[in-house]
Amino acid sequence: MNNKTGALSGIKVVDLSRVLGGPYCTQALADHGAEVIKLEPLGGDETRGWGPPFDGDLAAYFKGVNRNKLSLAVDLSHAQGKDVLIRLLQEADVLVENFKPGTLERWGLGYDTLKTRFPGLIHCSITGFGADGPLGGLPGYDAVVQAMAGLMSVNGSQSSGPTRVGLPVVDLVTGLNALTGVLLALAERSRSGQGQHVDISLYDCGMSLLHPHVPNYLASGKLPKLTGNAHPNICPYDSYASGSVPVFLAIGNDGQFRKLCDFIGAGSLPDDERFANNAQRLRHSDALKALLEQKLAEHDGLLLAEQLMAIGVPCGAIADVQTVVDHPHTQHRQMIWRQGDYQGIGSPIKLSRTPPAFRQAPPQLGEHTLAVLANHGFDAEAIASLQACGVIPAQ
Repeated sequence: MNNKTGALSGIKVVDLSRVLGGPYCTQALADHGAEVIKLEPLGGDETRGWGPPFDGDLAAYFKGVNRNKLSLAVDLSHAQGKDVLIRLLQEADVLVENFKPGTLERWGLGYDTLKTRFPGLIHCSITGFGADGPLGGLPGYDAVVQAMAGLMSVNGSQSSGPTRVGLPVVDLVTGLNALTGVLLALAERSRSGQGQHVDISLYDCGMSLLHPHVPNYLASGKLPKLTGNAHPNICPYDSYASGSVPVFLAIGNDGQFRKLCDFIGAGSLPDDERFANNAQRLRHSDALKALLEQKLAEHDGLLLAEQLMAIGVPCGAIADVQTVVDHPHTQHRQMIWRQGDYQGIGSPIKLSRTPPAFRQAPPQLGEHTLAVLANHGFDAEAIASLQACGVIPAQ
């Protein structure tokens, strides 16, 4: 696997994470040239079986966040399995894991131990709530944290009640924050020569998304209300029915509002005192929405969205997944990667000299076990011993 062209070429990552947050982080590292060795239990990352749909014999869920990685299947609960991990860490720059707090400590491999043995190692721990505090040590799950960290309380409408965001937003932003933390630590290590611990929790990451709701609450003391697609601070900023597909208007100032009204044949609305400025429009948002939808019903939403964007009025037709995948701009931005039998979401992080690249399809469980071990100094006799003890699969 050629990793010599990426921005992280020469960086070696030992990936003990599973499911989503950690693998999302390590796939981004791998896309940009890091050598990522994914250590899996003998039964594999459980998302390998999270289907249908399956793409071949792997769940599409697993394939979505595990490209460009090497897979080594090993039983870390076995003493010889821990020895394998230690051998890999001798050459590693980064360790990413999402074990429940205390797991590595029970194995004698906690951060305090590892930092003494490997002072340059960056150890990124992804947990539900951190290791201490009132909720410390509890397991974390995306939807549960969406509930506990306040996201559900601001998502939904009065009729629906609080609802989960329709994608694992907490897991994904946790992966992005883990990526950021690892890169920050690598940058600092280039000056100090020292590694450090990167502490990322789903709870912190979930709460960090509560903008502008927490600032609004801290300033006013008022709890946010469920507003569906509407914005608590801006109007019109909502989804609206049109003559075809619904559209989303994101009007940020009075000039955009006047342009919108003039274009759709509602030029008198900006002169109505109820809609003269954003604060007034917020107070009379229901009336404004009804009046706008009367005019929007005369327009094809797809065409209107293009026309409004062309004149500087933020508007988008609400698209389904197929529409997004097939959109010419998706292709132009290379946001779907296809290579052989592989297809998945491309990298959104684009560097001019060292762009991200597809190097390898998501691995079969343990596909690279023998090669990785051999590359880290295990001879045939040592590998046979590991197989005989059941630490690695017999192959």
